Amino acid sequence: MKPYRVLVTDVLAQVGIDVLSQAAEVDMRPGISSEELKSIIGDYDALIVRSTTKVTREIIEAAKKLRVIGRAGVGVDNIDVVAATERGIYVVNSPDAVTIAAAEHTMALLLALARRVVQAHSAMNTANKSGGSVDRKKFMGTQLAGKTMGIIGIGRIGSYVAKLSQAFGMRVIGYDPFVTIESARQKGIEWKELEVLLKEADVISLHVPLTDETYHMLDTRQFEMMKDGVMIINTSRGAVINEAALYKALVGGKVAGAAVDVVEAEPPWKTKLLELENVIVTPHLGASTVEAQEVAARDIAEQLLTVLKGEIPRNAVNLPPIPIEVREFLKPFMQLAERIGRFQSQICRGGIKLIQLFHAGQLASYDTAPLTSAFLKGFLEVRLSEAVNYLNAPVIARSRGIGFTDERTTEDVGYSNLITARVITTQEQWTVSGSLIRDVGMRIVRINQYHVDVIPEGHALVFEQYDKPGIVGRVGTLLGSHNINIANMQLGRERVGGHSIMIMLVDNPVPNELLEQMKTFPNIIDVRSVYFGPPLSETMQSP
Repeated sequence: MKPYRVLVTDVLAQVGIDVLSQAAEVDMRPGISSEELKSIIGDYDALIVRSTTKVTREIIEAAKKLRVIGRAGVGVDNIDVVAATERGIYVVNSPDAVTIAAAEHTMALLLALARRVVQAHSAMNTANKSGGSVDRKKFMGTQLAGKTMGIIGIGRIGSYVAKLSQAFGMRVIGYDPFVTIESARQKGIEWKELEVLLKEADVISLHVPLTDETYHMLDTRQFEMMKDGVMIINTSRGAVINEAALYKALVGGKVAGAAVDVVEAEPPWKTKLLELENVIVTPHLGASTVEAQEVAARDIAEQLLTVLKGEIPRNAVNLPPIPIEVREFLKPFMQLAERIGRFQSQICRGGIKLIQLFHAGQLASYDTAPLTSAFLKGFLEVRLSEAVNYLNAPVIARSRGIGFTDERTTEDVGYSNLITARVITTQEQWTVSGSLIRDVGMRIVRINQYHVDVIPEGHALVFEQYDKPGIVGRVGTLLGSHNINIANMQLGRERVGGHSIMIMLVDNPVPNELLEQMKTFPNIIDVRSVYFGPPLSETMQSP
């Protein structure tokens, strides 16, 4: 019996099914109704959709086990991402997989529109059937070289469209509020404000997601700003253009022609745009190449398995984007932060008032939000029965009134990197620091004021005690009599004979009755049992 169940409700390339089947039971239910999906979704750990299935809040709230929703493609407007985030469900997509296919389809539409390919072909068909002839002058085209391509949205697809347009000898201008002028320049794109782009472009191509900000971003007012005879290409989402306004602009001649792969309302063959001869409409074919579908299917399957294994996926749309090189750098530190969180959660007593995190050394130059999420995940999953992950850990903490802060410092702390967590409760305060040491690995290096060198793995006992002879012998004898082996031991003290802390790693969990017995030993103030987590599979190297 495989540990996971995955539901696929839209067509997915076989390579994706093969990847999933290595670790999961996969159920294929293309064409499933919303009501039926709602009735069965509670049995599944993961869901894969394309653009057809609508994953509503109602469906998400019925998903008792769901941990991840995968969109085999780019757009996620058919998924209630807010509802998924509230429930700690990752939403992942595969934006890179369809980049080339979508960009090439954009250019195919543009060339067909500029050279009136569809109309000419239709005329040839009519002539063939009727025995008539074709007047070639009716199909005089427009040359692309020397024209200005205006790209709205210069992300992955828009940037590739820019590259292809440049190959045709076009000047490329672009607008994207999330792309800097310098970044655009590096791609050969002149960054323009939207109104300037609308006025200067001979061709306007849209590559934006559908959001509140982009809904009807091309409306009557925007069409009035454009050059007479502009061409419009849309392979993003239908509702980014007011279709009624586009229809009017086409009829009035403001827009010479439009080629769209998406329309406002389904089914696409009922759009009024099809009434016009200067329009080309395709049924959402941007990602429809064999290569793109196979890459998307493999990518989304791999990301689903990544989430199900408890790791962070490459393209979680409800997490802040992390460049791959940054993610790889932070990954071992996230594991360290998570183990410090688990440790702190088990040694702290009382209600949690505040968690303060401090990041020093190399880490100070990075966005440390992922480290904070990792610490909170480790801290909360020890205490809660509900599923906690990197996505929902901050949300859960806030919902329980747990305040947390995240600070970075470039101050010299004696380590090339250092994560420090101070937890203040209604009863006490503990401060724990950890580092990733080159050629050594993860270490807890400080507990309160005491310097230690503890491998954060497996089971451990934490002793508060007075530094007097005989403690280790008594504890060792008691553990040995119950067949519990001591794997390692660390002592932190301020002075001989004074207050100290001892961390003893053991091979097995220690029963509560033994802990209570140890507390009666002379010079032992308190004993706490903790579990850091499974043994580290390999030494974690610092970069």
